[in-house]
Amino acid sequence: MSRSPGRKQENHKISRELFVLTYGALVAQLCKDYEKDEDVNACLDRMGHSIGTRLIDDFLARSAVKKCRSYSETADMIAQVAFKMYLGVTPSVSCSSATGNEFSLILDKNPLVDFVEELPAERASLCYCNLLCGVIRGALEMVHLAAEVTFLQDRLKGDAVTEIGITFLRKPEDRKHRRN
Repeated sequence: MSRSPGRKQENHKISRELFVLTYGALVAQLCKDYEKDEDVNACLDRMGHSIGTRLIDDFLARSAVKKCRSYSETADMIAQVAFKMYLGVTPSVSCSSATGNEFSLILDKNPLVDFVEELPAERASLCYCNLLCGVIRGALEMVHLAAEVTFLQDRLKGDAVTEIGITFLRKPEDRKHRRN
């Protein structure tokens, strides 16, 4: 039996839409469970971190990428390979520090908010997609790269783009293993 050539793409689209709808229901439930937006944000970050620590194995196995030699290569790998592989989008990357350890991932389109029009006024400090920050941070930790990952801009809050900031916490030379 032969399969139609568009079948895989169709299944991927259905899976992504199901994930986005399920994610929206998850955030809505967390908003009911927690009064403070900070608690919801922290919960989403923890959940994302858990996902990221497990997702990195799948990413390394499926992408067959080589070891990144710099923070710049790592940021490009996250944007060009990981985001494309799991969310179907490719954010642009910009370095925002002279030391080369701070980067921004700029998403013109964020698939997690496909079915969200705006945040309620009483949830102004909610970081709806904070799960992504946790996923990135968790995955980086599993490859021994400590990083702080935060949302800098969010379209749901009226910004022009969605921007995720990644700050690598160690200097590149600190990553090298020293032999005694």
